[in-house]
Amino acid sequence: MNDDIQAKLRHLPSVSVVLAELDDDIARWGHQAVTAAVREQLSLLRAHLHQGKKPNFAMAVILTSVRDSLLRESRSSLVPVFNLTGIVLHSNLGRATLAESAITAMSEAASGATTLEYDITEGKRGDRDSHIEAIICELTGAEAATVVNNNAAAVLLTLNTLALNKHVPVSRGELVEIGGSFRVPDIMSRSGCHLVEVGTTNRTHLSDYSDAIDSDTGLLMRVHTSNYRIEGFTKTVPEPDLAKLASAHRIPFVVDMGCGNLINLKALGLPHEATARETLENGADLVLFSGDKLLGGPQSGIIAGKRSLVAEIKKNPLKRALRLDKVTLAALEATLQLYRNPDTLASELPTLKLLTRSESDIQAQAARLREPLATALGDSFKVDVIAVSSQIGSGSFPMEVLPSAGFSIRARHEEDEALRTLHQQFRELATPIIGRLSNGALLLDLRCLTPEQERHFIEQLNDIAP
Repeated sequence: MNDDIQAKLRHLPSVSVVLAELDDDIARWGHQAVTAAVREQLSLLRAHLHQGKKPNFAMAVILTSVRDSLLRESRSSLVPVFNLTGIVLHSNLGRATLAESAITAMSEAASGATTLEYDITEGKRGDRDSHIEAIICELTGAEAATVVNNNAAAVLLTLNTLALNKHVPVSRGELVEIGGSFRVPDIMSRSGCHLVEVGTTNRTHLSDYSDAIDSDTGLLMRVHTSNYRIEGFTKTVPEPDLAKLASAHRIPFVVDMGCGNLINLKALGLPHEATARETLENGADLVLFSGDKLLGGPQSGIIAGKRSLVAEIKKNPLKRALRLDKVTLAALEATLQLYRNPDTLASELPTLKLLTRSESDIQAQAARLREPLATALGDSFKVDVIAVSSQIGSGSFPMEVLPSAGFSIRARHEEDEALRTLHQQFRELATPIIGRLSNGALLLDLRCLTPEQERHFIEQLNDIAP
């Protein structure tokens, strides 16, 4: 057997022989990358031979495999997808889709030097917060504002600045865990403050906070219960009451709003969510919220409120480690600019446009796309248009759903295996289609499939093997 393998291996070309056929590829990818790809392919063929397989040693086959490998390695692993999961602000899929104006602003900022930290008027070093502070204050009613790379960073920086080595009372019902096993108590510990749990999971009274305050208390904090809701026998302390208590003890009252909202969502037919302005008017000294959730911008964390507190936060050395780059800052500023015109906001901000799509509009889209989808999948699958419920996602309105429409795809035979295979085929398309398996069906919610995407969605269905 070993002699037979050795005899066959003599027909396997050497690295140098294969490289001699790849001059154009070397010019494109570089000698090092091409050599590595050739060695990898030849090693794979040797392994297959030793495993008793019958590998093809033909030069044409080897060259094709090498080139395919080079192409795979060159492709970005961060690719656009069709989000048909039914979760609009999907954390694993990048949350908010940016507005065209934000994308343009990012491109312009990335293309060359900018006034990131340069004061044009004075001709000297400037402050990168200057690009967004005024507009954040305008939209929230805050005295001052600063931004960092996400809301977790906003919480970390605020606590590290205002409550280092001090106690911070938080209701037990607000000690949330969000995606990726991220827990509020953990971030508080890393910030250098000491969590003081007050109340119970379902009921917390003002006296619980009052009893917990001592000379070592740094601030009071309320945390938005991002991804769950406690119902039934419950009690929470109104924000104005917490604000008065904090003020009486001369400590800040900080509200981690989580998703962040700047407008009256009920006017758009969506559930009510407190705005940053309302929270500040309720007495909060600082509000902290995300830029890439309901706000519809890039990943960022916004801190807004009293000037004296924001000034302290800006001086913290950690602020530099958590700051935004010029591209993200440009996108955030452009997104905030859209909020200056409430009349066009819902049509220009993709997040709001998707959230406010009518059920009838989505149903009509499903009717248009059903036949092309069913034709592409062939007789092995049954495709039905069904009513589904979309979720807003990213900790926004965990119990609220939006009526939507989509497809239920069921296998006519070998149900489980066929559906898993189809699910994988969808994910392997040039623009992956991300749905979800549920109760023996592959579900595709069309809420996030825009009319502009329909043509590409249909065209690439031909790449699915029936």
